[in-house]
Amino acid sequence: MSTETEHQTYNRKIIVGLLIAGAFIAILNQTLLVTALPHIMADLNIDATQGQWLTTAFMLTNGILIPITAFLIEKFSSRALVITAMAIFTAGTVVGAFAPNFPVLLAARIIQAAGAGIMMPLMQTIFLTIFPVDKRGAAMGMVGLVIAFAPAIGPTLSGWIVDSFTWRYLFYIILPIAVIDLILVIMLMKNVTKLRETSLDILSIILSTLGFGGLLYGFSSAGSDGWGDQTVLISLAVGAVSLIFFIMRQMKIKRPILEFRVFQSWTFSLTTLLGMIVFALMIGTETILPLYTQNVRSISAFDSGLMLLPGAIAMGIMSPIIGKIFDKIGGKGLAIIGFAILLLTSIPFADLKDDTSITFIVILYTIRMAGTSMIMMPLTTAGINALPPHLIAHGTAMNNTMRQIGGSIGTAVLISVMSNSTKNASTTNPINAVIHGMNSAFIVAAVLALAGFILSFTLKRKVQKEGQPAR
Repeated sequence: MSTETEHQTYNRKIIVGLLIAGAFIAILNQTLLVTALPHIMADLNIDATQGQWLTTAFMLTNGILIPITAFLIEKFSSRALVITAMAIFTAGTVVGAFAPNFPVLLAARIIQAAGAGIMMPLMQTIFLTIFPVDKRGAAMGMVGLVIAFAPAIGPTLSGWIVDSFTWRYLFYIILPIAVIDLILVIMLMKNVTKLRETSLDILSIILSTLGFGGLLYGFSSAGSDGWGDQTVLISLAVGAVSLIFFIMRQMKIKRPILEFRVFQSWTFSLTTLLGMIVFALMIGTETILPLYTQNVRSISAFDSGLMLLPGAIAMGIMSPIIGKIFDKIGGKGLAIIGFAILLLTSIPFADLKDDTSITFIVILYTIRMAGTSMIMMPLTTAGINALPPHLIAHGTAMNNTMRQIGGSIGTAVLISVMSNSTKNASTTNPINAVIHGMNSAFIVAAVLALAGFILSFTLKRKVQKEGQPAR
């Protein structure tokens, strides 16, 4: 099937298939090592602090590279970028599979993340370029499937693999898929984006790295180390100051690395904020529920991951369907219903007990993820539809960056609320204290969902058409 755009020189289905396969394995890697960390720690003789860096470094590298992708998309052809991203990711997978020690394995994760960080916003930009406005919802629904399903099956797949084989099979299984996708990309990928005259501003890259990297590391560490930790405070301070200087510089230079003028559009600003809230709630819930099942109910890590799978499947199935509904009715109604579901499911989660039915938790979480699918990609699409075509790459890069930060902030806030409430609980029973902490965290989650619900009513009802000025 050819495109309905200018030259009809590429097959849209082939491009969609190549990008979804590449993005799926790239995002899967974000959570793939979570369950395997104890095995890796034992095998490579490292402690938990070092082991955690295998996940943290992946997220940080993603967070640093994503803001730069708008510049890369304008500077280099889409074909060259997809090939480069997949080649970098594949190289990291090879290094990880045969890593003899921890430093090499950590380097492999950073290399993988460099490829993944380019891939996600690049896929969204290409989809938004090759699909007309009235079909973008369905296209972005497929992106939602990848974002929801890949990270959720990571811990489950990881748990099964490390129980049956060694942790190196986590890389062995990904490697052939990455290699096949890379070969197909080289053979079949076409250029679809327009290049613009742009130059690399080194100072902007440095400020962006310190700004977004500092904030992401600070918020991620705050969840485990506490807000008063010296490293957390320094990281947040460096991140905030660098980000201020980065924004000031982007507003001055002729060709910014990341265009902050996208926030002049009220629709884009509001949908990005709501996207941050929903991602914070999703990542926060995915963090707290396994802690409940493992620490309170003594359920294995693998079974805890398995519990989250129906929710991931529900969101994966719903995302393309919701995308088609969005194309017909817009995002306002979907967002209102979605945030209502998040609010209503947060209330029972705020009343967990030491004998709450696991089946009830799985059903509630599955409904919650269905609600999440009504918000995440529809609002992303609505926000980017409000931008003129030349700002689409900047809009997708900004949206992905803000979503990462939203997830980090949400997890940090909910985990710190949980930790402080656990310490200050008026009970001598440690299990009851932990449950009290988790219930407090879900009360905060309910407040966030309520804020999202109220803000959803201010969204515009109609989908804005391409080429209209941003409002």
